[in-house]
Amino acid sequence: MAVLGEGSQPVVLAAERVSKSFGEIQVLFSVDFDVRRGEVHALMGENGAGKSTLVKILSGFEQPTSGKILLDGQPVALPANGSAESLGIVLIHQEFNLAEHLTVSESLFLGREVTRFGVLNKAFMRERTRHYLDQLGTRIHEDALIGSLSVAEKQMVEIAKAISRDARVIFMDEPTAVLSREETGLLFEQVRRLRAEGTSFVFVSHKLEEVMELTDRVTVLRDGQWVKTAPTKLLDGEAIAQLMVGRELSTLYPAKHEPDVDEEVVLSVQGLTTGYVKDASFDLRRGEILGFSGLIGSGRTELMEAVAGLRSRQSGTVEIHGQAMASSDFRAANAAGLAYMTKDRKGHGLLLGESMAVNLTLQSLDRHVKGGYLDPVSESKALVRAKRRFDIRVRDENVRVGRMSGGNQQKLLLAKIMEVEPKIIIIDEPTRGIDVGTKQQIYHFIAALAREGRSIIVISSEMPEVIGLCTRVAVMREGRIVGMLEGEDVSEQMIMRYAAGLRRQAG
Repeated sequence: MAVLGEGSQPVVLAAERVSKSFGEIQVLFSVDFDVRRGEVHALMGENGAGKSTLVKILSGFEQPTSGKILLDGQPVALPANGSAESLGIVLIHQEFNLAEHLTVSESLFLGREVTRFGVLNKAFMRERTRHYLDQLGTRIHEDALIGSLSVAEKQMVEIAKAISRDARVIFMDEPTAVLSREETGLLFEQVRRLRAEGTSFVFVSHKLEEVMELTDRVTVLRDGQWVKTAPTKLLDGEAIAQLMVGRELSTLYPAKHEPDVDEEVVLSVQGLTTGYVKDASFDLRRGEILGFSGLIGSGRTELMEAVAGLRSRQSGTVEIHGQAMASSDFRAANAAGLAYMTKDRKGHGLLLGESMAVNLTLQSLDRHVKGGYLDPVSESKALVRAKRRFDIRVRDENVRVGRMSGGNQQKLLLAKIMEVEPKIIIIDEPTRGIDVGTKQQIYHFIAALAREGRSIIVISSEMPEVIGLCTRVAVMREGRIVGMLEGEDVSEQMIMRYAAGLRRQAG
C-alpha cells in the first residue's frame, strides 16, 4: 500500500532517518526525505551538505549506515551499482556513465539489447533512439560515437537514456550545467511531460532560478542534516540561499575595482584564428577582470585554449608582457606568467584518485624539489597555505580528491593554478556545479587576486556572473568577438543582443 504524502499523491520513494558514515567520518545525520508520484522535488544544499550521498543511497549506489529506504511504503534493500533501475529508479550521474567507443544507440540499449530471432535488432534500437533524441529536440545522430560528442551532447544522451528506461523516479544531478538555454528549455519540457504522466524527479541543482521555475517542493540539507522541506511556491531564491548557507548573501559579488585606463596591457591578442575561432582581437590590462560571454558553442573556450598555448593557432599573435608567444607552447605561456584553469575539473583539472597534496603541486613540482627529490615538508607547507588561503575544508587531509565535494575540488584547482604564482589567470566556468555559498567565496577570491595586481579573464555561461564580476565583457558569437561592453552596457540585455546576433559592434 502506497503511503500518502502531505499532498494528494502517494509517496513513491523515501529515506527515513537515514545516516551515513565513511569510516569515522559521518556525512549524513538522520535525514528524512521523500518524493511523491508525479512531482519534481529539488534537493538543495552547499557542496559537502550530503546531497550526492543521499542521492546515491536512494538509487542503490551506496548503502545507509542506519535508517530505512521505503519503496511504495515498504522497507527495501536497493540492489547495488545501478541495478535499482530494474525497480524503476534511475540516476543520471554528474560524471557521465557512457562508453566512449559505442554509438549513441548502443549506449542507450547497453545491457538491455533487443534481439529478433537471436540476432541484435539494430534497426529497432536505432529507431527508438531517434525517437528519444527527437523528444529532446537534439540533432545528435543515433550512429555517432560517444567519444566524438561534446560534453553538452553527452549530457543529452544521458537524459535520453534515462527517459528510455520508463523510470518511476529519475534523479538528475546538475543536469543543466553544460546545456544551453535552448537545450535546458527542451529538457524541462520533457520533465513536465513525464511528470504529468506520473514520473517523479529529484532535481539536484545550484541554479536557484531553475529550481523556482521547475520544481514542486524543495528540501534543503546543511552539513549533512535536514534543514527544511517546503512547497517551492512558498519560497524564493533568497530564502533558499539563506537556508543553504545559514547566512545573508547580500554581498554575493564583491565591489568592482576599475583599473586605470593607463594601466599596462599585460596580454595582447591580435587577429587570432584557430579552427572555429576567426580573427579574435582583445587586450587585457593589469588588475582587470575581463569577462567572456556568449552562448555555448560560441568559441570562448577554444579561443582561450589557443591563447594559453593548449591549441595551435592558424594565424594571429599572442603577446604576454610584450613578449610574442609561439603557437601551441603552453610551457612558454606558463613561464611568461599565464595560467589556465579548465572548466572540466574532473576530466582535465584534477587527479581524482590522488591526494590533495599531489594535485596541489602537480604543476609546480620544481618549487618543491630538494636535492633532486620531491620535498614532502615543502609540499605539506604548501597544502597548509592553500587550505588557509582558499578555505578548503576537509575532515581528512589524505582524502582522495574524488571523495571531496565539488566546491572543495574547485577551490583546490584554483589553489593548484596559483601555486605557479601567475600574473595572468584565465578561469573557464569558475563556479560550474558548485553551491551559492562557495560561489560567493570564489567571487571574492577572484576580486582579491585582481586587487593584488593580477589580471583575470573569466569565461562564464552565467550572465549574472560576468555582470557581477567583470568591468568589461567580450561577447562571442559563432567564433567571433562581436561586442566589447563596458560601463552601463554590461547588462544581460546587451549581452543577449550580441550573443543572439541582433547587434554587432562597429569597427
